[in-house]
Amino acid sequence: MQPGAHFAFGDHEKYGFVASFTSSMPAYLAHWFLQREQFEPVPGEPGLYRLNDPERDGPRRTRQAVHDLRRQGYIVQADMRLDPALSAGPPRPVRANGLLKRRSRLAQAAAGRTTQRSAPPATSPPAARPIPPKPTYAPTVHLTAATGGRSR
Repeated sequence: MQPGAHFAFGDHEKYGFVASFTSSMPAYLAHWFLQREQFEPVPGEPGLYRLNDPERDGPRRTRQAVHDLRRQGYIVQADMRLDPALSAGPPRPVRANGLLKRRSRLAQAAAGRTTQRSAPPATSPPAARPIPPKPTYAPTVHLTAATGGRSR
């Protein structure tokens, strides 16, 4: 065991994934941490804790417990396959949801030329719109009063 280690994690032929703490760690505090990481005390084995329900992704949960305790600043010794720093977890499955293809299309579109930054057309638009000619007559509008409606 490493000098100054607080916790040790490993495999046990009878109990599965187990953890223990050293004398440098107060027992009540170690008990509190290990219970939060889903380890339970082994009856008849003082200071030994086993992972509850180890069939439910036991190696990953034990690696997570090692990681969590190290992140809290504790020195943790673990078997090679249970040490997240030494063992790689199983590869995550890649879901084919089209996100990669969409990002690729967006990247290609962003790298291509756009019409907003293209060169101006060869012929320039006219400087001003032509003004229509003024009519020679004055339009007359006749308004008639509506009859038969309500008076105001």
